[in-house]
Amino acid sequence: MQKGRLRIGLEVHGYLPTKEKLFCRCKAVRHAAKQEIKQNTLICPICTGQPGCKPMLPNSEALTKLIQIALILNCKINPEFSFQRKHYNWPDLPKGYQETVSGAYSIPCAEKGEFQGIKIREVHLEEDPAAWNPETGCIDYNRSGLPLAEIVTEPDFTSSEQVASWLQNLVLALSYIKALDKNAGIKADTNVSLYGERVEIKNVNSIEAIKQAIEYEAERQELEKPLKKETRRWDDSKKITVKMREKEDAADYRFIPDPDLPIIKIKRERIEKIKSSLPETPQEKLEKLIKKHKIDQKSAEILQRNFDLAEFFERVSEKIDSKFALPWITTELLRVLNYNKTSLEQVDIKTEHFSNLLELVKQGKLTELKAKQILNDFVPKSFPVKLEKSEEKIADNGKLGEIIEKVISQNPKAASDYKSGEKNALNFLMGEIMKSSNRRADFKTSLEILKQKLK
Repeated sequence: MQKGRLRIGLEVHGYLPTKEKLFCRCKAVRHAAKQEIKQNTLICPICTGQPGCKPMLPNSEALTKLIQIALILNCKINPEFSFQRKHYNWPDLPKGYQETVSGAYSIPCAEKGEFQGIKIREVHLEEDPAAWNPETGCIDYNRSGLPLAEIVTEPDFTSSEQVASWLQNLVLALSYIKALDKNAGIKADTNVSLYGERVEIKNVNSIEAIKQAIEYEAERQELEKPLKKETRRWDDSKKITVKMREKEDAADYRFIPDPDLPIIKIKRERIEKIKSSLPETPQEKLEKLIKKHKIDQKSAEILQRNFDLAEFFERVSEKIDSKFALPWITTELLRVLNYNKTSLEQVDIKTEHFSNLLELVKQGKLTELKAKQILNDFVPKSFPVKLEKSEEKIADNGKLGEIIEKVISQNPKAASDYKSGEKNALNFLMGEIMKSSNRRADFKTSLEILKQKLK
């Protein structure tokens, strides 16, 4: 038999970061377990499918985010589309159907796009079902009705590595427009075909798992050469795909236009307004950081991977030398954010407060250690740095000499160890000097004086 040709297509699902659900006013929370929100508390008759309850008009914020995604993916946005009822019988679907702008005879929200060499078939909007736990039988309707964006590619991928790289770049690009809830992540239905008929792997929840699922499925199809369409699931514990059912066709879902929802019309003026407000792309941002701000490739890539951080750097660079500011942002600010398990967009650090802190260091009024200590306190909210006399850097040789002599007298063993050749003893003594001076001692001058006194 002729060697198979690997073809891969993706159906990428991402939660849109809206305040409310798609068709009701319930609060939209996509990771309730992390926030310790009780099950079935963010619900109403609409999102639980109570008899006689009709959906409200779709969330305008969700439509705006979807248009942004379509523009980033270079899609043609259709001026009119309608929601379809996609029928299937699962416990997580209270109405017995899902509201979606997809399916037989439907017009997608946007179509015929391209992103980094991969053709985009369509982008559409749909509601999320509830969360069903098949082991316990419990259903949490907090998730029911959350707005989802679905990005459907053509089967243009030819390797798992290509898929992983493309998805990383997609997530980065969408983070620039804040179009996906990054805390909720993405999930993807992955279509893999080696000998013609495609196999769909449902709801793989990480880029690494998607890569592993593709590699396993390609090997399995090479050995078994399946001729039927199948729907399979990824077993992450065993690292294998498991058959769920024969693959459905569109007719199996009995798509019909929803009579309770009007045709959605998108004005050209709205599209143009959204387009004009889009930020730079990650690639444009990278080139700007390197060319305009003259920083090295590695540092530029660190900034590029976080839009808020890159924007913060550029604002700070308007007030203080960019090369001086760079390590304070890519190293020190990230250290503080990571320690507090937060991000720049979740805290209130003002550019002028940060720039003022760095200016005091640059002018020699504040030691780097003291500035780092103050920076630790900038989370969750920064403040103007008013330099007190008790916080100013100590650079006077006489004052430093007094502090150092006191430290040596209090730590005779460390002093003796250094004289005997223990280099680490010097680091210990410098640490004690910084502690004794409340991090105000000039490090370079203190080190020189300490070495002289230990001779």
